Amino acid sequence: MRRAMATNSTSDDTPLILGIGGTPRPGSASERSLRHVLAHARALGARTEILTGPQLLLPIYVPQEGTRDTAVHALVSALRRANGIVVASPGYHGSLSGLIKNALDYVEDLREDQPPYFEDRAVGLIACATGWQATGATLAALRSIVHALRGWPTPLGVAINTSECRFDAEDRPSSPAIGRQLEILAAQVVRFAEQRAAWQREAARAAAR
Repeated sequence: MRRAMATNSTSDDTPLILGIGGTPRPGSASERSLRHVLAHARALGARTEILTGPQLLLPIYVPQEGTRDTAVHALVSALRRANGIVVASPGYHGSLSGLIKNALDYVEDLREDQPPYFEDRAVGLIACATGWQATGATLAALRSIVHALRGWPTPLGVAINTSECRFDAEDRPSSPAIGRQLEILAAQVVRFAEQRAAWQREAARAAAR
């Protein structure tokens, strides 16, 4: 059974940050790191939604396929509403997981939006793996995908070696350094979303004059 997207109750005029990540196994490091980031985003005044592994068990993306199931509609709708995005993936065999890549393939459904894809939006990136080699390669692959989707990867991307850092039941990392990095990432996504909203308001005022 799919879990509903988690949100907070902040006013709708505040930035909405969407988290996408995890694995089909509940409580994975990538899911817990994502939840830690979103908790800090809420502390900074943002609204949040999350789609984790079980909610991302989507049909394989087919470009020519016109029909979309309920889970795909939920993903695309959440992406469309989001002012900022955070993606957390495990590192499988030197790159991001197929689950996360398939979810990101559905961003193609935003090609006709204005602006399209991830354009003008900050995207925070997290890579988790048992070893540093896979975290670096996965983070680089995620950055390349976000660039292709016209998004702005945040200056800080977080690589987590799960053999050295674990998460507790409250989504707190055992490494204080990783905790600080995740909170910086959250702040960068929220700050960019706030600045973009301010630019849009100023542009609207200028157009009205």
